[in-house]
Amino acid sequence: MTTDFPEGAFDREDGEPDTEFYDVPRLVNHIDDYAIAAVGDVYRRFLTPGGDYLDLMSSWVSHFPESFEIGSLTGLGMNASELSQNPRLNERVVQDLNVAPILPFDDSCFEGVVICVSVQYLARPIEVFSEIGRVLKPGASLIVTFSNRCFPTKAVRIWLSLDDDDRGRLVAVYAEKSGAFDGAKLYDVSPRKTMIGLPPDPELREKAAKGEVHTDPVYAVVASKKASET
Repeated sequence: MTTDFPEGAFDREDGEPDTEFYDVPRLVNHIDDYAIAAVGDVYRRFLTPGGDYLDLMSSWVSHFPESFEIGSLTGLGMNASELSQNPRLNERVVQDLNVAPILPFDDSCFEGVVICVSVQYLARPIEVFSEIGRVLKPGASLIVTFSNRCFPTKAVRIWLSLDDDDRGRLVAVYAEKSGAFDGAKLYDVSPRKTMIGLPPDPELREKAAKGEVHTDPVYAVVASKKASET
């Protein structure tokens, strides 16, 4: 994969406005419980407890562990009803980033930004990642997690054409091209590999490791905002 995007890379099969697609609330989890626990562990690893965070492309659930201390959590998503059901959020913003990629927040106001299983829907990712860099404090983390599930008619074509490793590299390219981040790193945090989120029962864990128990794969791309302008 090159860092040059081919023509039509960010086209989508369904070109109708996203507001129509997301008009009906979807109060379901898009990854399984094991994968949710894996995402929460990534947040625990790379975010400082007690900070002010932005859950971008948010929904009715944020994947922060219950035991993880949050100063404040802002959710920006597409459906007001979904956001209203999210008990972790202190502030809720409804906005279509594919129409308006400018974030309505002050410069350097968040200690962390997370995007969970949604980055594949960004049609203007470089603009959005540039804005993420603007609202993050220097040195703070952007965490992008994804699995192999999506709404294929709304995912951009380049995402659908890649395997999981190259999808991680694509997200890293977004961070690089935005100019806001130091080197992004891809982590495979799938429960069957890390055993994170799986029950302690040894037999179940062994079966999961062998692929005999289904768990959704989980990957995380983590990048830090540049400490200073170059």
